[in-house]
Amino acid sequence: MDKRSLVQDKRSSSNNNNNLLMDKRSLVQDKRSSSNNNNNLLMDKRSLVQDKRSSSNNSNYLVLTDGQEKLSSGQKELQQKMESIEDKMEDIASKGNWYLGMNINPADGHTFGYTVGWATGNDIGSTKEALTKDYLSAYVWGLPASYIAIVRHQQGVVDAVKVFKFKVLGESLSIRFGLPRMNPGRQIVTFGGPIQESVADDAENLEDDPIFSVGGDLAFNWAYSNNGCRIALTGGNLSEADKNDDNTHGLGNDFACNPLTNTIYNDAWPHDISNIQDCPYPECKEMIVQGTDHGRGAHLKTGPVYGNYAIYVSQTAETFPQPGYTLGREIVV
Repeated sequence: MDKRSLVQDKRSSSNNNNNLLMDKRSLVQDKRSSSNNNNNLLMDKRSLVQDKRSSSNNSNYLVLTDGQEKLSSGQKELQQKMESIEDKMEDIASKGNWYLGMNINPADGHTFGYTVGWATGNDIGSTKEALTKDYLSAYVWGLPASYIAIVRHQQGVVDAVKVFKFKVLGESLSIRFGLPRMNPGRQIVTFGGPIQESVADDAENLEDDPIFSVGGDLAFNWAYSNNGCRIALTGGNLSEADKNDDNTHGLGNDFACNPLTNTIYNDAWPHDISNIQDCPYPECKEMIVQGTDHGRGAHLKTGPVYGNYAIYVSQTAETFPQPGYTLGREIVV
């Protein structure tokens, strides 16, 4: 009995040792499992970092794509604008149209002196009264022009016209009368005289008309001392740059301004239209101007109105409709 009991105790002890070994092996496996779980966790973290990097790359790609789309859209819009300008240029060139840039009425209550409108090119007047009152079209002022027509008319009917070709082709009136051209000013802008001159048989007051009584080419921005004349003809008197004689006559005048900076000194001496006359200051005490649109200067004397004077430009047209033609803001020839 005792021997059998001893054997059983040994077997029981052996079983306990085996169980302990199995517990140790189980513990090792648990550690390995824990290690695997940690590795899995590390892999999950790495995967999360990769996901974040992928998300960041996707965001950068979206930003880049959005920027590329905006750039592409801007390029397309610019291309469309350029094509629109080219179409406008081709349309102007193909039709040979004349466009009304300015109309001067010397007795409508508005004074078109040297400093008003010519340099700034802002809209003046209304399209409904474009040929009966003072008018300036900012749009036409900015058009390329190779030819200019100065038209004297009676209530929109051509009385007399002169057409000139510019020396420099394709520049707008905005450039030709703008501030950069005013200093020093004094440009002879056409050559060879008028390429067309047409006067009605019954036209009156031609003997001292500032455009139709003298020959030569057009002089723009004629600055002399503190005086200026926007349009004169070389066949008339063109005063020396430093001579304060108030004796250059034409369209858009002022005898008290800085003609190089477009600055008016006072409102006594601007006047729309002065006739051809030899009336140098200070000897001459009565200088005749057309109509009532002039300042209160002592020697500016109101004279009769010979008509309205309209300025048309064209890129290609070399001829203008004859006297008797009824004008519009656009003329197809």
